[in-house]
Amino acid sequence: MNRPAPSSQPSLLLVGGANPLPSSIDIVTHAIEEAQVRGIRVHLIHREAALAATAEVGALADAVSAVEPDDPERCERWVRERLAEGERFDLVLGLRDEVQESVARCAAALGTPGNSVEAVRRTRNKDACRAALAAAGFRQPAVRLCTSVEGAQAFLTESRGPWVVKPRDGMASIGVRKVRGPSELPSALDELPDRNLFLVEEFVEGAEYSVEGVILSTGPRVLAVTAKEVLPPPHFVEIGHVLPAELPEDTRAEIDRQVTDALGALELRFGVFHVELWLTGDGIVLGEVHVRPGGDWLHRLLGHALPGLELFGLLYDDLLGRPGQARHPVATRAAAVRFLVAPPGPLAGVDGWDAVRDHPSVLRAELTAAPGDVLAPVRQSGDRAGFIVVGERTPTRARALATHLAASVRFRTGPPPSRGRMRSAAPTAAAPPR
Repeated sequence: MNRPAPSSQPSLLLVGGANPLPSSIDIVTHAIEEAQVRGIRVHLIHREAALAATAEVGALADAVSAVEPDDPERCERWVRERLAEGERFDLVLGLRDEVQESVARCAAALGTPGNSVEAVRRTRNKDACRAALAAAGFRQPAVRLCTSVEGAQAFLTESRGPWVVKPRDGMASIGVRKVRGPSELPSALDELPDRNLFLVEEFVEGAEYSVEGVILSTGPRVLAVTAKEVLPPPHFVEIGHVLPAELPEDTRAEIDRQVTDALGALELRFGVFHVELWLTGDGIVLGEVHVRPGGDWLHRLLGHALPGLELFGLLYDDLLGRPGQARHPVATRAAAVRFLVAPPGPLAGVDGWDAVRDHPSVLRAELTAAPGDVLAPVRQSGDRAGFIVVGERTPTRARALATHLAASVRFRTGPPPSRGRMRSAAPTAAAPPR
């Protein structure tokens, strides 16, 4: 039941809520609780089916309404209707890529801090974002928006390989594949969600990282740099993260500078951010830019490595004019997450899991595959069979422990079925975009 808000109580409109996956539920739970402990009322909107599937999240909010969060026009109409009825909102927040245009339109209608619709659209379209960053002087791989195999083949002849084929607006590594030449294009296009509109870009050779932070009224604030590990090509599924990344001080400073400058160049001015990049022999190459938290449990890694951090609390304290409370926490510990890869085929059982779950340094661990599942080869984030999050004193120790524990888990699978469709260990809805 929706509870009326006292007229003097600050109010947060949370657009889109959670997906029915543990990491998404955990992130949104933190966002709600960090608001409420500050006296901020939370009104959550989401589609009806999603509210039913994440009832534990809705139960935390002060008010819940069934609104399609991926429909910007509908969300704006709903906000204007609520305003006409006397409800007020002081802040609008969304924690998924798909809802950012709705968030922008609602914030504009309310006159609250937020990003413009144009900035959100530019950031979400990967080719438009690359063009904007290149125009602002940042190193970027060549990229082309294609509508046919012929257009992709033409780009291959005009650019330097290898290349990556990917959806224009995708997530969870779905349809992302490396190609070494024209002969590999057809199979790569077969894996795309939409082969009538996709990107082909030059492959960037270098170690992968992401940058986590918030954009406050004073500008972007980098909280940490995360080291990333992916499975070998042709697919690019993320298999592990370590936070903070072990980097020379001057490299870390240059990453901070380029990321904050890039956010400014893209005219992003509010929210939590997650920016991907490569460190190459020629320097930093920026990847995708997101105005939402990183997936893959990065919020839990941040919370452990930076004791006392309240990621969303930084935004709320800034809104409420409490700069003394919006302190800059620093990393005094380390954390890592490792994802589990099981052999494809019918899963008969899992050995060694109890010892992993009971390890004193494990912060969170879960199997997303169960006996009876028919596991697919790992080609996207949802094909991973589980995860282990650990906390340690140093990044080296965290990485080593997470890797060791993951290796100690044994999946017993039979031969893949000769007929029928294999199913993933878990849905992909809350996995991070790439």
